[in-house]
Amino acid sequence: MSFKTFEWNLYHLRPWLIFIAVIWLLGSLGLGWLVNSLLIIVGLLLLAPILAFFGFRWWLQRNLVTDRCPVCDYQFTGLNKTQLQCPNCGELLLVQQGHFQRFTPEGTIDVTAVEVPAKSLED
Repeated sequence: MSFKTFEWNLYHLRPWLIFIAVIWLLGSLGLGWLVNSLLIIVGLLLLAPILAFFGFRWWLQRNLVTDRCPVCDYQFTGLNKTQLQCPNCGELLLVQQGHFQRFTPEGTIDVTAVEVPAKSLED
């Protein structure tokens, strides 16, 4: 290892050595609380994005609903406890308890038609 390579490696390590020396100096002067608070802030800055990512994934898994439209049977995804519109037929839907339901304003009676076979009077 030549002196030039050693000098080049030392040049790239200089910021880290200065950082370590400053922390050691602050710790030896009785300013350990400052060092500890800086370490806590750096730790939070590193952990906050990771916790936010996993927290958002957990929230999506609990609130993302994939179901079929009750009118046209088109399958799509929506967020739980929201109102949305079917992209296929345009029907207003509510997402409740993991399923899509037709949106009916207060006072509206929603009925389902049932086909009844017709009999002729002659029978």
